[in-house]
Order: sequence, then structure tokens, then C-alpha cells
Amino acid sequence: MKTFLFKSQQTIKKPLTEVFDFFSDAHNLAVITPPWLRFEVLTPAPIEMVVGTRIDYRLKLRGIPIRWQSEITEWNPPYTFADAQRRGPYRLWQHTHTFDETEDGVVVGDTVKYAVWGDGLVNKFFVRPDIEKIFAYRTEQLDEMFHRT
Repeated sequence: MKTFLFKSQQTIKKPLTEVFDFFSDAHNLAVITPPWLRFEVLTPAPIEMVVGTRIDYRLKLRGIPIRWQSEITEWNPPYTFADAQRRGPYRLWQHTHTFDETEDGVVVGDTVKYAVWGDGLVNKFFVRPDIEKIFAYRTEQLDEMFHRT
């Protein structure tokens, strides 16, 4: 199985605990996900975030309804957490979130290791462009939310 890597970073000028608290609330994911995915968190709030917590979602990917379940595989507040797909559209999805406090703000890092059905061409023409669009939207939303004056 061929795997791919996506990395993203963004600096948010807020305190570390505030930024981590936002990201560690799974229901906030719906706020920073593009509307065209029709993303919905199915697991009721509040969700206790610990290693082993499973969270269920529903979305539409290119018009196809998808159920997704992720599991928290690492939990180290307020510096990092990781989740892995347990059910969903990818062959593999492992997402590590990092939060590094600097003089300029909190550097939010995302590292996603993933594999797709159909491997390279499907990734190049469909999956990777979608992932890039999703994270670009997320960056815009976070800038708007956290950098309002």
C-alpha cells in the first residue's frame, strides 16, 4: 500500500490553551470544514477526549454519503493529539496535530499520513486536491475566527 504525506502549518496569535481547547473539541471540526462536504459530527457532545475515544461523522464526498469514524490514538494536552480513521473513505488516515507556542503565537501543525484506493493517479487527480482545498478552507476560517480585532 502506497502512502502519501500532507503537512500544513498555521500560526494563531492566541494563548496555547485557548488554541488547543478549540481543536480538542471535535464539534468545532464542523465549523472549519468546507460546507461542500456537508460535514456533521454524529457523536453527541460533550466528547471526552482520551486515547481510545471514537468519534462518528457523516459527510458527502463528491456527492457520495460517507460515514467516518476516527479514534484518538495519542492525547498529550496542550501539545499534541493524533487520530486515525477506523471507518471511512481512506485505506489509511493518520492525522497528528501539534501545537507549539512561539513568540509569534501558536504554530498549529498538521501531519497526515494517508493511503487511497487506486493509489497514485486517484491521489494526484482527486484526493490530494481535495485535501489541499479542505485545509486551505480551514486556514481561512481559523484566520477569520482567531485574528478578528
